[in-house]
Formats: sequence, structure tokens, C-alpha cells
Amino acid sequence: MIEAARRINAVSEYYFAKKLNEVTEMNAKGLDVISLGIGSPDLPPSKDAIDVLCQSVYKADVHGYQPYAGIPELRKAYAEWYKRWFRVDLDPDTEIQPLIGSKEGILHISLAFLNPGDGVLVPNPGYPTYNSVSTLVEAQIVTYDLKEDNDWQPDFDSLEKMDLTNIKLMWVNYPHMPSGAPATKELYQRLINFGRKHGIVICNDNPYSFILNDNPLSILEIEGAKDICIELNSLSKSQNMPGWRMAMLASNPQFVQWVLKVKSNIDSGQFKPMMLAAAQALQAPKEWYDNMNTVYWERRKIAEEIMKTLNCSFDPKQSGMFLWGKIPPKYKNSEVLADELLYNAKVFIVPGFIFGSNGDNYIRISLCCKDEKLKEALRRIAALRL
Repeated sequence: MIEAARRINAVSEYYFAKKLNEVTEMNAKGLDVISLGIGSPDLPPSKDAIDVLCQSVYKADVHGYQPYAGIPELRKAYAEWYKRWFRVDLDPDTEIQPLIGSKEGILHISLAFLNPGDGVLVPNPGYPTYNSVSTLVEAQIVTYDLKEDNDWQPDFDSLEKMDLTNIKLMWVNYPHMPSGAPATKELYQRLINFGRKHGIVICNDNPYSFILNDNPLSILEIEGAKDICIELNSLSKSQNMPGWRMAMLASNPQFVQWVLKVKSNIDSGQFKPMMLAAAQALQAPKEWYDNMNTVYWERRKIAEEIMKTLNCSFDPKQSGMFLWGKIPPKYKNSEVLADELLYNAKVFIVPGFIFGSNGDNYIRISLCCKDEKLKEALRRIAALRL
């Protein structure tokens, strides 16, 4: 009998893959489910970026294999983007690695730094891929708590009480997903100090800095951060390019080379016209981001009304393309409320338990939905009189 590798049995199918299949089946039956689930921007990239793609794709010399490290134009654009918005100097030749999406980067980093049995600190709540990838590479997952009463930041006193001798890597994500909690320079400094003290690589996943956030920050802004930190960034959210799979990581040259060694044995370079278009997208002026955020602010207002209608509490200072709210105590957990909305109002909202046990009493609304659909979702939910 042929059996799958043990690692396959150690992970479950991605929640969104399963639930969105259910939503698709409901829609096929004519039930018209409104999805406020996944964070896939419905706004387009800049016209300039699309024009570059369309023009360059006709050139005869752009269809071959491309460098594993990306083309120089793209690395240079990433470096200029970081300098302009994050005040960080990066050497485009040695300190930047383009990626086919930041989810790919999570895998490559894990393969580059974690041996089977090595420990990895994973936030609870946090992006589920940190857990699943750590499981697939046979690392030992050690969760650390993020709580609302601590602004969704690590409790460093609790971390210091853990046995950290086997920990090699720590995942952090600010602005935080799912809570929308912003980063601070003080937090980044504490993370760097913690990593230095214990020899732990700090990996900051930073795709949400430009969404409903007036103060984009990078952990690499802090002096000495490159020695112990890796930062992931993505154009999926900031440039409305989720399907393009354009992302990057930045760190010191040695860390970048280790990741490239893994990556070059797994995949090939990205399509050159897409890299040229991404380089153009990274040159977007402040007005472009402002216009995008004007749309998100209008949607956010409607999402807040949905939360209020559900008697959920939320922090109005949160940023990012989601709204995270605490459910009322009459519900056993977030899945109960989410299923009630799906089956009775035909509105799909994400239950917070999928991000970890500390998210069990929360729900998340995506802002990647037209105003009209958000208003219809509000109408349907209000009609339930919960």
C-alpha cells in the first residue's frame, strides 16, 4: 500500500481552501453568499505597472528563464522603495531576495534555518502558515501568546521564562494580522535585543504597512537589525498584486545567500515582464497610496457598522485590510457565530480560532469587498436581529 509522507498527515488542508469551496458550492446552488473572508485585494495595480507589463510582454527576449535572484531592475526598485518609505539602506545586490510571494519565503527561510527538531517561536494568534510550514519542515513549534490587553505584543517577561535553548527562529508580524495592531520602534528594539541575547533569528512579516496606516515601519530601521533579523514584504497588499506573486525579503548578505541556496534548488526566476512591472509599481507616489486608502476607509466604516450590529467590540486604531472584533459572550466561540452568519445570512466572516486559540473569541472582516456588497452584508446581518 502506498502511503503519504508523515508530514502530510501532520497538517490539515488550509482553512480557506476548505471553506471557500463550501462557499462556492453554496453559490452554485444560487444562495449568493457574500464573502468577507480572504484578504485578496479587488483593486487593480497602478496603470503604469500594467502598461509596463503589456508593453514588455511582446518583446522577444523576455520569455526565457530568469535569474534566481531576480533582475537588477527589480532589486534596485525594492531598495529604493525601502529607502523612500522605511528609511532603510539596502544593498540591492546582496541584501535583497525577490520571492514568488511571501508564503514561499516562509518556507525557504524555515528550510534555510531550521533542522528537524529545532524550535521555532510562533505567535498565537498569527498567520496559520507559520504553523503549517514549521510542521512540514519538522521543527518543534513553541507558541507565544499575544493578548488584547497587551496590545497584541509579545510578553517578554513570559518569553524569558521559557526554555529557549533549542529555539532558532521567531516569527513576528506587524502590523499584526489578524488584529491590526501596529508596530512601534520600541517593540522592534525589544525584539532585536531578545534575538541577540538568545541567538534567535527574528523574522518580521510586513505586508500590511501601507493599508490604513500613516506610519509605515520596518524592523530594519533599527540599528543593527540586519545582524539578527529578516524582513518579508509583499506587493500583494501594498500594490494590489496578490495574483502576481511578487514579494521579497531583506537581511544581511549571509542570511540572503542561505535562503537563495534553498530557493535555487526549488524554483526558478519570475517572468521578466512581471518583474519589470513590479519595479514600476514600486515607484507609485504617495497620492496613489492615498487614493487606495480612501477606498479602504469607506469600506472600513461599513465594516465597523457590521461589528456594532453583531455587538462585537473592536479597537478603532487597528490598521490593515481587515477589521478584528471580539464577539459577545453569548456565543460559545467564533466558529458558532461565523457559521450562523454563513448559513442564515449568507455572509462569510472568518472565525478567529483559525489564527490560534487566543483568537477563539474574535472574528475578522475583510475589506476586500465592494461597498455595495458590504452594505448588503450589513443589511442581511441586521435582519437577523441577533
